[in-house]
Parts: sequence; structure tokens; C-alpha cells
Amino acid sequence: MSPTRPARPVIHLAQQPEADELLSRSPLALLVGMLLDQQVPMEWAFSGPYTIARRLGRDDLDAHEIAAYDPEAFGALLSEKPAVHRYPGSMAKRIQQLCQYLVDEYGGDPAALWREAGTGRELLTGLEALPGFGKQKSQIFLALLGKQCGVQPKGWREAAGPYGDEGSYRSAADITDPETLAKVRSYKQERKRAAKMAE
Repeated sequence: MSPTRPARPVIHLAQQPEADELLSRSPLALLVGMLLDQQVPMEWAFSGPYTIARRLGRDDLDAHEIAAYDPEAFGALLSEKPAVHRYPGSMAKRIQQLCQYLVDEYGGDPAALWREAGTGRELLTGLEALPGFGKQKSQIFLALLGKQCGVQPKGWREAAGPYGDEGSYRSAADITDPETLAKVRSYKQERKRAAKMAE
């Protein structure tokens, strides 16, 4: 283990202290936040795991509990106001599928996914196998693990593609405070503008 590796990451993706504290100590919360990070503002997505844990009456998420939860009741839990996502019903299904996969493949321990990966390429392959994780989401999460959580198997930057670049502000992997959040937002808006111009 490298001496510079942090004992525990300090995540600032929800921009809300309690939610960020959970993301910082819970690999499952971080994975669920990443899963939720689509079609809603990033802070809303990454505060979702904290909201779910609170509604379950827990201080963390448990893959076994969520996988075994009654699907209708879990959907209702995410749909309570304020809803955990713009599409709480479909996201509830995805979270349960993710948790079931983690139970089946990793005994419910998501961190085993990156502990067992010998290279960045292996880790990317493991992430891409997760329900709801396509290539881009997997590369962003891999970059987040490398840049903020000290998970740096050989070749992790290359496997993360452009999201692994040092000094870039492209994704959730690069957000550590309000200033970097603003830089990532600006980058995404610029990309959208460029895409519109190209139409």
C-alpha cells in the first residue's frame, strides 16, 4: 500500500455534508450514486444513497437488504417526496438489480470488485459488467476511484480514457469542491454547445 494512499476518501459530490460523509465511507453508496447520476443534477443523484439509507432507518446501505427488499415497497420508498430521482420507479429496479449482482458475484461487498482487480483494464471490465453501468459510466467511476479513493491498479488512467487525465475537469471524478464543480459544469455546457453547433 502506498504511503500517500488516503485512509478514507473525502467525497464532495452531493455538496451536502451528511450525504457526502456516507459516500466517503460506503463503497455501495458511491456505486449507487454513480448509478443514479443520469438525467438529474449530479448533486441530486449523489445525495440519493443518503436519502435511501435514512428512509430505510439505516446509517449505510446493505446490498443484501436492498436485493431482498420487496420491489413494490422499494419503489415506493424512492418515490416518496422528495423523490430520489426523476424516474424513481425504474431507478429502484436498477438499484435492486445492481445489489443482487453484487450479492451473487461479490458476496454483497462492492469493494471486492476493485480489491480483486489486478489492472485498470480488469477493473474496467468488472465495472462494465455491473447492471446499469455502460462504458462511459464505468470509466468515470474508475477515474473517481483512482483520483479520489486511492484505488490505482496498474494502467488505471489509460483504462479510464479521457476521464483519467490529470488536471481535467470532465466528470464527477474531478469534483472536490464548489470551484471544481463549476469547472466541470462549464466543460459540460461547452460540450453541449459544440454538439448543437455541429448539428
